[in-house]
Amino acid sequence: MKRQRFTEPTNPFDLVSDEIIFTILDLLSSNPIDLKSFSLACKSFYSVEAKHRKLLKPLRSEHLPTVLKRYTQLAHLDFSLSPRVTDASLAIISKACNSKLRSIDLSRSKFFSATGLLSLATNCTNLVEIDLSNATELRDAAAVALAKAKNLEKLWLGRCKLITDMGIGCIAVGCTKLRFISLKWCMSIGDLGVGLIAVKCEQIRSLDLSYMQITEKCLPSILKLKHLEDLVLEGCFGIDDDCLAVIRHGCKSLRKLDVSSCPNISPTGLSSLTRATSCIQQLTLAHGSPVTLALANSLKSLTMLQSVKLDGCVTTYDGLKAIGSCCVSLSELSLRKCVGVTDEGLSSIVKKHKDLKKLDITCCRMITDVSVSHMTNSCGGLTSLKMESCSLVSREGFVLIGRRCHLLEELDLTDNEIDNEGLRSLSRCSKLSILKLGICLNLNDEGLAHIGTSCSKLMELDLYRCVGVTDSGLLAIIHGCPDLEMINIAYCRDVTDVSFSSLRKCSRLKTIEARGCPLITSSGLAAAVVGCKLLRRLDLKKCCNVDDAGMISLAHFSQNLRQINLSYSSVTDVGLLSLASLGCLQHLTVLHTNRLTPSGVAAALLANSSLTKVKLHALFQALLPERLLKRLEVRGCTFEWREKIFQAELDPKCWKLQLEDVMQIVL
Repeated sequence: MKRQRFTEPTNPFDLVSDEIIFTILDLLSSNPIDLKSFSLACKSFYSVEAKHRKLLKPLRSEHLPTVLKRYTQLAHLDFSLSPRVTDASLAIISKACNSKLRSIDLSRSKFFSATGLLSLATNCTNLVEIDLSNATELRDAAAVALAKAKNLEKLWLGRCKLITDMGIGCIAVGCTKLRFISLKWCMSIGDLGVGLIAVKCEQIRSLDLSYMQITEKCLPSILKLKHLEDLVLEGCFGIDDDCLAVIRHGCKSLRKLDVSSCPNISPTGLSSLTRATSCIQQLTLAHGSPVTLALANSLKSLTMLQSVKLDGCVTTYDGLKAIGSCCVSLSELSLRKCVGVTDEGLSSIVKKHKDLKKLDITCCRMITDVSVSHMTNSCGGLTSLKMESCSLVSREGFVLIGRRCHLLEELDLTDNEIDNEGLRSLSRCSKLSILKLGICLNLNDEGLAHIGTSCSKLMELDLYRCVGVTDSGLLAIIHGCPDLEMINIAYCRDVTDVSFSSLRKCSRLKTIEARGCPLITSSGLAAAVVGCKLLRRLDLKKCCNVDDAGMISLAHFSQNLRQINLSYSSVTDVGLLSLASLGCLQHLTVLHTNRLTPSGVAAALLANSSLTKVKLHALFQALLPERLLKRLEVRGCTFEWREKIFQAELDPKCWKLQLEDVMQIVL
């Protein structure tokens, strides 16, 4: 009897099960470049990666037949990068994906109609989510088609202004499993349509009715929904105190309520509403009635209230003090751009709420170190603090923040008097992931060195117009914060290629704002993009020493780039045309670049098939062929023609003084 020989497989990974490889791919899913590299390693990996992929984000719909043939297990399609999706495209999807498809995002796409939606609804029987926001040309016929999607649970129809009560009524009757629906800016839908949704879709958890023409007629039906948790009534001018006074039955399940920008709701009407919805945990009253004692009293029945947002409201001391007393479980407070916030008012709240986690006092220009002292002494557990343009807070105030609030993860100090000593104190906040220091003119490299040394978890850093920052400070950040995803060094005029090129070490960078940095050249850009392969947004406006050489490197290494601003740069036709190889590039801004010619711009626009928005100087509108512009518009690209004149750069300190003068006039 012959002995069988054991033959080793040529590829050792053939012995590994698909399930194990799927687990590996789950760990790589956040980085598209890693997934692509994995699939190109060998034939078996190529095949397994195709079986594993459940989400696809196509750039162009014309490639769908080939792509869908390869990826047969897709459950989620996101067309937010594809401006042109036709009925034929949706027909291909419905045939290829059929019952496997569970969600599709068409919020940034055009050129489809009720015919394509009918194909989806009929063939994709397990479709549970569809986003049709901004589909301004869809009419009731499209809604009738959607009604065929019997298992639909989440539906976005924001700005679908031509859909009427009749269309939404069909959806209500056909899609009874709906749990979430957004009808924001659906101006043709009124009480009848919203009432039908409330009556027929009993499982609704979240309902967005922002800026709709609704009145008291539909409110009783809405508040009878047994599972409703989130209700948005922002900008509903038809709802007033009389509407709310007739409410008899409340919604005990409601947890989030937004009645911002509702000028006809006074504390009286709010009292009626809160009595009927006493379990609310998050309440938004932005740009509404003044924060007085009467308004605070209307919140007394909300014993579970944890978050209050009063952005843009006029406040009084009595009102803020009363809110501090009646809202005993407050963990989030937003007073962004509120008029009348004083040390007394703010201190009266923070002293009573030691468990406050998030506080926004942006542009509360009357507060001083007194408020900061009470805030930091009482609220040591703050994780988010936003205090842009609190100009009366001294340098010592920021030292207190760092000394007492060690758990901060997000901190916005834009346009303040913080200095190096303040940054040294803030370096104790080792959990910081977002730090905004724009227009802080008193800090320099010494302060940034402290942040770079101690805040290794930093993911976003804004240094806009921080004129004291040079290469030394930026290098300290780069070496100490390798996980950076966004950095803004706009108008840091002393930053050069020495530090900019080192950005290659921050491999997770997605956004670089470097406008107004004249010492950055193409050499620095070329060195930086080698390591920044996830880069999506790049602003090089007024980087006059960036030319074609930088664009060629960018085109080679930054294949994920989606938005770029090259205004006032030295790029010519050659550099612009090289960007055509960037298959993801959608937004292009090129103003006051005198080395470009109409023929060069035309060639670049024609070659780059992924563009969806282009900003050019108005002079080019007459110089570019009309047939070319129409062809690009059919492709899904929109143009913005600017007549902005050339502007010389101001000294940063003069610029800030001008801004302060304007704010004083406004106030």
